[in-house]
Amino acid sequence: MKNNRVPLVNREISWLSFNDRVLQEAEDSANPLIERLRFLGIYSNNRDEFFRVRVASLKRLKRLGKKAIEVAGEEPEILLDKIQKRYIAASQRFDKVYQNILHELEAHHVHIIDENHLTTSQSEWVLNHFRKNVLPSLFPIMLDSAPSFPYLKDKSAYLAVKLVRRLRDKKNRYALIEIPTEQMSRFVVLPSENHEQYVMLLEDVIRHCLHEIFPRHEYSRILSYTIKLTRDAELDIDNDISKSLVEKISGSLKKRKKGEPVRFVYDRRMAPDLLAFLMKKLRMLDHENMIPGSRYHNFKDFISFPDLGHRELVWPVAEPIPHPRLTRGVNMFRVIRKKDVMLHYPYQSFHHIIDLLREASIDPRVTTIQITIYRVSRDSNVCNALINAVKNGKKVTVVMELQARFDEENNIYWSNRLQEEGATVIFGVPGLKVHSKLFLITRREEGSLVHYAHVGTGNMNESTARIYTDKSLITADPRITNEVAQVFEFYKDNLKPGEYKHLLVSPFSMRKKLTALIDKEIQNARKGKAAWMIIKLNNLVDRDMIARLYQASDAGVQIQLIVRGICSLVPGINGYSKNIRGISIVGRYLEHTRLFIFCNDGDTKYFISSADWMTRNLDFRSEVAVPIYDRDIQDELRSIINLQLKDNTKARVIGGIKENEYVKTRSVNAVVAQNEIRKYLQKLSGIKPHAKRN
Repeated sequence: MKNNRVPLVNREISWLSFNDRVLQEAEDSANPLIERLRFLGIYSNNRDEFFRVRVASLKRLKRLGKKAIEVAGEEPEILLDKIQKRYIAASQRFDKVYQNILHELEAHHVHIIDENHLTTSQSEWVLNHFRKNVLPSLFPIMLDSAPSFPYLKDKSAYLAVKLVRRLRDKKNRYALIEIPTEQMSRFVVLPSENHEQYVMLLEDVIRHCLHEIFPRHEYSRILSYTIKLTRDAELDIDNDISKSLVEKISGSLKKRKKGEPVRFVYDRRMAPDLLAFLMKKLRMLDHENMIPGSRYHNFKDFISFPDLGHRELVWPVAEPIPHPRLTRGVNMFRVIRKKDVMLHYPYQSFHHIIDLLREASIDPRVTTIQITIYRVSRDSNVCNALINAVKNGKKVTVVMELQARFDEENNIYWSNRLQEEGATVIFGVPGLKVHSKLFLITRREEGSLVHYAHVGTGNMNESTARIYTDKSLITADPRITNEVAQVFEFYKDNLKPGEYKHLLVSPFSMRKKLTALIDKEIQNARKGKAAWMIIKLNNLVDRDMIARLYQASDAGVQIQLIVRGICSLVPGINGYSKNIRGISIVGRYLEHTRLFIFCNDGDTKYFISSADWMTRNLDFRSEVAVPIYDRDIQDELRSIINLQLKDNTKARVIGGIKENEYVKTRSVNAVVAQNEIRKYLQKLSGIKPHAKRN
């Protein structure tokens, strides 16, 4: 079975199918209304990033000619055409969902209104609000008299304005106004009237008050339309050896902001003369970049739509479940030394990690802390704990990956802060992106040094840990900690790759060991023994790994896939994947855990990992998968994964003609895995399950 001939779904098309699942959440009437609005924001934000990264890459690939087909899977021009057609169709569906949500909100006395539906008192209030709070942040540009066309920023939306002269012998004028959402909320909440609540979008407030900017006596009509430009987000890093990596990344970030346009979205009702004027000035003669849209753009802002005090329109507050062994005031090193700890986010609190780092920072026995950082929040308590450790005399080494897409500025900020405080900062490994989720605390105990290690599936980021499902193993098991120490030695000295008996480490051994584990299942299936795998990932793209899974299926290995995002493998095809079942779960939390379980002839092997099964993760990144040896934790993982496999509410079929159909099970009861996992962990902690509303 040659891997270049096996059935594969193009990764870009599969990603679009994933984002369709997000749109399904906005359509789902079982979700609270404001959460459905927020799903529209997530969908829009995902789509923006897709254009900034993937579509931009396809446009670059067009320059490679025939080689581009090997990289993209098909001709970039054909693929770009498919993407645009799906985009336009999805946009129409998106608009319909938005309008339906607006109507349903009205039944709850919440109205999102525009400038054409204001009462007299509301009109006066909006005008006063505009004068006081909005007008100082507006700086209109008269396009017909500007010396050059202004630079349109990525991620920003604008009002393109047509000013119709009262005197017919004078030409109409055009203007541009950036909607200042960086300075203020996109949503303006008006005073309630008769128990009804009203919200206006910021651009509609501006539309209502355009006469405050452009004098009425000169213009008979003022027409305005939203536009948005999306730019290539790829970083072009120069090869100037006189510059540090930080300087190169910083320079590349500035260039990114002026990247080539890859999408121009405009209000489809725009006056033809204004559209033609904009196209000429933007030099957008290639219509594949132009996408007619609705009245509103930048729906990503709806992620932050206010709850307006309506508890029934948002999800109940989900308080973190305390880990039963990490009670307040306990000595965490003593707990971990006795038995491994597994944390399940967001059900359990990431603050346990902060507490451990804080305890390490003041513990006189702790000598060193080593950590990898890929994405951190701007107000990172992880980094603050590391700075505190330095101030308390600990030797702190931070492996900072500067090229974490869209988080480069945060990482540069914290690398500078950490260096200023005295921490040693290593900027990754040449040619490899460091994506592992590790830290290693070394402590002197009874005259010898003892290691405590963390290996996880998610970033050291307390913000994302509240909405991403991830797992952290914290252990003092020397089989693991000694090999984590070897990984850090490799980061310090790239000539020392290390030898790994227990960890699976990319790019050295992970692909080889995963292949060996799959081959073991194939051998057992051929011998008539039990043979199965459960693989949970964000993305499954690597052709060699997919070909191996097809071989395993053909040999009779039962394979269950849970893939949140891109899945290029096609389940259920005779001769290839008859024994493979694939689902994707999209719900309140973003499924981010990577978990691999292999039957192994009854001696089941469990791994959690930072790595998806993509070529970049297995061959061009530093990644770590860790075996789970603790039997109790293995039972936890199996119980949790079984709940996900039983989901018949948020699970969708992936691949084939049933793509994105909701999974049907024998159970007559609705099973929402994320809810059931919370109940399961509450039971382990001795807590009676309940949902506290905010």
